[in-house]
Amino acid sequence: MIFASDNWAGAHPRIAAALSTHASGFEPAYGNGSLDAKVQKKFAEIFEREVAVFFVGTGTAANALSLVSANKPGGLSFCHRESHIMEDECGAPEYFMGGSRLFAVDGPLGRIDPANLTAAVERFAVDNVHAGRPAAISITQATEIGTVYGLDQIRAISAIAKKHSLPLHMDGARFANALVALETTPAEMTWKSGVDIVSFGGTKNGCWCAEAVIMFDLDQAEEFGFVRKRAAQLFSKSRFIAAQFDAYFEDGLWLETAAHSNAMSARLAGHIRASDKVRLAWESQANEVFAIMPVKIADVLQEKRARFYDWHTPAGFGGEIAPGEKLWRFVTSFATKAQDVDRFGELIA
Repeated sequence: MIFASDNWAGAHPRIAAALSTHASGFEPAYGNGSLDAKVQKKFAEIFEREVAVFFVGTGTAANALSLVSANKPGGLSFCHRESHIMEDECGAPEYFMGGSRLFAVDGPLGRIDPANLTAAVERFAVDNVHAGRPAAISITQATEIGTVYGLDQIRAISAIAKKHSLPLHMDGARFANALVALETTPAEMTWKSGVDIVSFGGTKNGCWCAEAVIMFDLDQAEEFGFVRKRAAQLFSKSRFIAAQFDAYFEDGLWLETAAHSNAMSARLAGHIRASDKVRLAWESQANEVFAIMPVKIADVLQEKRARFYDWHTPAGFGGEIAPGEKLWRFVTSFATKAQDVDRFGELIA
């Protein structure tokens, strides 16, 4: 009963097989091989337009370097107070941006509130060398607490970005989970809604180590190759990242794995609703479920080999957590089995 993180899951068998298939033979290095070109073409098909694709090794690198591409001296990148880049990147964005800052914006349940964003950006809109200046806006899709930005919400934030000539970045570590939850297309969720740069994650959804920066502005992308190289993210044998994405996209595997992961979260949430000992903290939309329960019950569940983590109370949470209770996070993955979810349901019942 592993609900600790989708990073705990291994690689999907078809992706592992693709790595083995491409382990022998010779291919041009540094992204110049035929498999790299094939995957780049596939990304263009998925997004319904020509895009620039840059493979990197981690989501941290994808996020940090995406913001570097939009940075300027004294720059501020606006993001949700509880976004991954704010709380879980160990300062990597600021480090790679050479001292530029992230600026926290509030909003309920993991999503930036447009009114708060407008106020934050306009606070720095005047050319004031002492305060710094806006450089970019970043949203997390799906959010850190299992919610998803709807298309109208993305467009509202994009409108603010465009008004102030700021690029809009999407941290898509769980891109596929959000896409399946919204029942939309990659194009609609990104550039058609005003997104300029995407950190496209595959690792949490069945890949071994496959992340990419997707850029829709091809002129801007000319500079990014140097940004990636300088940050030590240009892999010589990049075909092994390409091989993962090749299998990931084949026959819609990436959507299948995300749909399964989301379905397992929905199944888990159903068991929690039926329990009189554990309760949902809020309704999730992707593959993370948050519940409130007594620490004593959590200890018993952990003893029964259920794995999950406690979590901090997010901004905008209107529920109550009584003494002796905590908020807990449960994450499902492509490898989560229905019988494990049901076993957990039996325990909390």
